[in-house]
Amino acid sequence: MSAYTTTYKVDGVHSAHCRGVVSDVLGALGGVTAVHVPADGTGHVTVTTEAEPDDARIAETVEDAGYDYVGRV
Repeated sequence: MSAYTTTYKVDGVHSAHCRGVVSDVLGALGGVTAVHVPADGTGHVTVTTEAEPDDARIAETVEDAGYDYVGRV
């Protein structure tokens, strides 16, 4: 089975709490096997999925959590 790794830009992720929220909500999505939100302040979120990711679902999940989805990096 192949894994897909995709990096997204998410605005508003400025603290450890925010990184945890984004990581938790995306990690709870079916098919997501890993989420990495670095503490470097870039807002880049790397998501590893079992299949091609559903960008609309990622965007909706991020927005529902209160953050601004910008798009793929």
